[in-house]
Amino acid sequence: MGGAKNCPETPRQKMIGMMYLVLTAMLALNVSTDILNGFKLVDNSLRLTITATEQRTKDLMETFLAAKEQNPQKVEQWYNKAVILRATSDSLCDYIRDFKYNIAVLADGEKKVKSLKDNGLPISVDNIEARDNLDVTAQYAINEGHAKILKQKFEGFREMLIEFSDNKKKTEFEGMFSTRGGVNNDGDSITWEQIIFDGMPVGATITILTKMQNDVRAAESEMVQFLMDQTDASDFRVNNLRAFIVPQSTYVMRGGQYSAQIVLSAVDTTARPIYYVNGNKIDQSGEYRITCGSVGSFKYKGQIVLPATETTEEQTLDFDGEYTVGEPSATMSNTELNVMYRGYDNKFSISVPGVSSEKIKVSANGATVSRSGSLYIIKPTIEKGKVTLTVSADMQGKMITMGSNEYRIMPLPKPGAFFSAGDKLYDGGNIPRNTLLNGNNRVVASFGQDALLDLKYKITSFKVQNASGQLLPANGDKFTQQQIAMIQKLKQGAPVNIVDIKAVGPDGKTVTLRGLPLTVN
Repeated sequence: MGGAKNCPETPRQKMIGMMYLVLTAMLALNVSTDILNGFKLVDNSLRLTITATEQRTKDLMETFLAAKEQNPQKVEQWYNKAVILRATSDSLCDYIRDFKYNIAVLADGEKKVKSLKDNGLPISVDNIEARDNLDVTAQYAINEGHAKILKQKFEGFREMLIEFSDNKKKTEFEGMFSTRGGVNNDGDSITWEQIIFDGMPVGATITILTKMQNDVRAAESEMVQFLMDQTDASDFRVNNLRAFIVPQSTYVMRGGQYSAQIVLSAVDTTARPIYYVNGNKIDQSGEYRITCGSVGSFKYKGQIVLPATETTEEQTLDFDGEYTVGEPSATMSNTELNVMYRGYDNKFSISVPGVSSEKIKVSANGATVSRSGSLYIIKPTIEKGKVTLTVSADMQGKMITMGSNEYRIMPLPKPGAFFSAGDKLYDGGNIPRNTLLNGNNRVVASFGQDALLDLKYKITSFKVQNASGQLLPANGDKFTQQQIAMIQKLKQGAPVNIVDIKAVGPDGKTVTLRGLPLTVN
């Protein structure tokens, strides 16, 4: 969450500040009370600025809340400070608003001021008639002690800003919310309360109080933005160094070589680290190599030493690793059966632990070998006997035999004959006449629901026989018009047999399937 930098004063804000100073100076020179009308412009402009600042802060807090809900661990502590800040600034601005109200009551009377409030009108220079009154401000603020309370609230708000901000903003907020006293023209010491309120006409006092509210809202908005910025102020900075081991493989065959890259995250390229493994200094690149001559699991540990620089002390980071050395082996599994079928693409899944598939080589004695995705297709070239599969692996540039296995050659099993009607298969028995005569239904060769192999047999011909022994042939897997006419004439309960069923398997050979003894229902 990258926040925008604090905005400098706009020309409008500079103009308001300048007018405020000029008008205050005119009052000090006892310029005509008509000049007080100029405070209307300043007061109105300040109130517009406050409204705009409040909206900006509201928008910032909505964005802040969304970020907190998305990542509470990172954002919540800063968001909670913003909530506390908002509550404090609201309380201070409410107190200043009441301060204005009570001075206006003393100047114009409670009835008139209450009427302003009831009609939703602000306590502004525009709406106060006795804005040239020079007595009521000092009476309420100094004599009754309310300025002292306001000073305490200002100081509390200022200390909160300083606590939440950094050193750069500390000076800014100390100046913006200073409550230091001063000296008058006679050289006598005077308090902050006297400087702000003693002898000040009501119109100027209302404008000063509005400026105070503007300062509070401006500081509030600036601090909310600052707190948002702190949520990612440490991003992309090195504050948690860690050591990593990147092995070429954690599984090594006997006779092979274990290789691992030891790396340091966020390392400074101007200060190269020094690597130690089991107390021995290794190459500056950080690559650890060792020849593996025995089987088993092996652990190692070491340190990465970061030399001291002009700004940092020497640091040592520990690490540990583990690797396994095993005997050469291969895992082979026939994904369909533990035999090979002649004239069929037998599918094998073959792997070697710790070796990628592109480094594995499979050869066969008595069969051809090809790849189909992640599977090996083994197709026997001999009629009977056994096929021997041998698996080798490229181990760091050297082909090593991982293992071999033998598989018996078997002929393809013969499927059964069924009459297929939608999802149902009939292998004999009663069958509805409409089912037989449905043009979408047909004779199929299948191994049924418990088939172990996905063997595709195609029906090439069959014959239909009625009770009188009449035989009508058909090519393909559907009834001919003559066969349909025969079935239509059969009475309910009459037998109808599908016989002499021929099918061609994936090996290209034609087989004769058992007949289907059906009864018209």
